[in-house]
Amino acid sequence: MPELPEVETVRAGLARHVVGRRITGVEVFRTSAVRRHDGGPADFRDRLLGRRLDAAVRRGKYAWLILDGRDESLVWHLGMSGQLLVRGSVEADADVRHLRCRFWLDDGSVLDFVDQRTFGSLAVVDLVPTADGGPGGAGAADPALPSSVAHVARDVLDPIVDHTVLAKQMRTRRSGVKRVLLNQTVVSGVGNIYADEGLWRAKLHYDRPADGLRSVDLRRLLAAVSEVMVEALDVGGTSFDDLYVDVNGASGYFDRSLAVYGQAGRPCPRCGTTVRRDHFMNRSSYSCPRCQRS
Repeated sequence: MPELPEVETVRAGLARHVVGRRITGVEVFRTSAVRRHDGGPADFRDRLLGRRLDAAVRRGKYAWLILDGRDESLVWHLGMSGQLLVRGSVEADADVRHLRCRFWLDDGSVLDFVDQRTFGSLAVVDLVPTADGGPGGAGAADPALPSSVAHVARDVLDPIVDHTVLAKQMRTRRSGVKRVLLNQTVVSGVGNIYADEGLWRAKLHYDRPADGLRSVDLRRLLAAVSEVMVEALDVGGTSFDDLYVDVNGASGYFDRSLAVYGQAGRPCPRCGTTVRRDHFMNRSSYSCPRCQRS
């Protein structure tokens, strides 16, 4: 699933192309696309028609468009294969494969939600105050976020986050350090890819208990995760196939820079030891047996 760099790439594209536009039409082609919206497709459409898109915001892997009035938001989650594409009307008519929802905008363009595997979703959700009084997330000025996202922690790139304080919070967890990184209520935005890459850069084994690590080790890990995410953002995130693209349909190419994730059987870029793959939480974890001793 998309992690922070991929979601931020899409959010930034929406900020450039649709913020300030007003929704003049809404078509829901598959009910499951709005399954998380209370009220169903008809209510979803009624609550969006005529509304202006005032801001594109992200917290961790979660993102939303703030609607005029500043009390509601259009929350979007890409799932495994979702795409939000901004297209001209002629271009849109030429390709409607896997189209789940379409928003007509007042400049004649459309915002399409395309989702091949149908795990993504859209919903209109009320905004609630942030617990700490800070902005809701990247792209936000107001201290508000959707009620469905209120449980999600801030991410490592959020300027409000103090890595020293976050490291202390992580040290209270008895779980393996990778499990803590993946816990979106502790720190958001990190998934399997950037957890493995950050742990490799910090020379930490994924299964070492967080409460057994020094604060300096955890700060080094948070710095490494931040670093790898910034590098991924610079190239549009990580795309392993044509399912993840930005709002203009372009793929990211950070996969060319991955050190260990998906590299089982290949030499570690740092020491040359063969990268190993272990089963982890119904998925995989990649590491260097020499650089990241357990």
